Amino acid sequence: MIREITMRELDAEKFIGEQVAAIAGAVGDGAAINALSGGVDSSAVTMLGHRALGARLRTVFIDNGLMREGEPEQVAGLFAKLGVKVEIVDARAEFFAALKGISDPEAKREAITQTFYRHVFGRIVRESGARHLLQGTILTDVDETVAGIKRQHNVFEQLGIDPQEAFGYRIIEPLIQLRKDCVRKVGRALGLPAGLFDRIPFPGPALSARVIGEATPERIETVRKATQIVERLLEGTGAFQYMAILHEDRVTGMRDGRREFGQQIEVRCWDSLDARTAAPTRLPFEKLAELAGELTRAVPGVVSVTYNIATKPPSTIEAV
Repeated sequence: MIREITMRELDAEKFIGEQVAAIAGAVGDGAAINALSGGVDSSAVTMLGHRALGARLRTVFIDNGLMREGEPEQVAGLFAKLGVKVEIVDARAEFFAALKGISDPEAKREAITQTFYRHVFGRIVRESGARHLLQGTILTDVDETVAGIKRQHNVFEQLGIDPQEAFGYRIIEPLIQLRKDCVRKVGRALGLPAGLFDRIPFPGPALSARVIGEATPERIETVRKATQIVERLLEGTGAFQYMAILHEDRVTGMRDGRREFGQQIEVRCWDSLDARTAAPTRLPFEKLAELAGELTRAVPGVVSVTYNIATKPPSTIEAV
């Protein structure tokens, strides 16, 4: 059982000091690697690792082809300003090959997990000689996985999987006692710019978790374009998280006076503190109409836009 550190009891500076010491003690005089996605969890872990290990921590951004537009270069640039070198690894072909023909949500997550940990990251770790991976697992990831709500890509030991045996390296999880609100507090104390520690959450399986059905390069590109629009138009709402979901079934629409079988985008926007429970943000109808208008104009093939109004539970924040 993992003991939760709540927001009320969290002393961010003390926590940082303890985790930096723990990382340094676990790695010893060796080297470690971490994968940076640009989300608040992986960003906080990156800074903890660099405080503990300095140049002995190698930070990589795995470009899996499933991220937001321009995200690898944007994240690497932000961390360069913080004095952290980030190496971008192009693994797009490997991830799309692994996802080919898969539509089941859990099977997609497993394909991404295996491709990342066993193949792409496993290869990088083997070539580097590092024996430790720093990872931004938080307590909500563990809770949802153990409860069977959805398998989070970064949870292993709680499922009886030994990373050392399965992948050949040990995993260090400095944030595993925290939930998202506490991670933001730690990120702020670590000196991360607000653009990083205040970013809306983004799923480990990235945009493949925003595509219902097979995550082909073409369908990922559709949801990537939709994501740009939704994030731009909802950025000022103060919501906890917002996203675009691409549905699988074709729907009937009309364009230029003719019938068009097109695609449907579902918009989700959530109010929440820690992602354990959430309620749909009560957006003004004018904002919903603006979203629908821009999505159908700017994203090729989209003819229908819906808005999710179910709470979590029984819904979840991500669609798949």
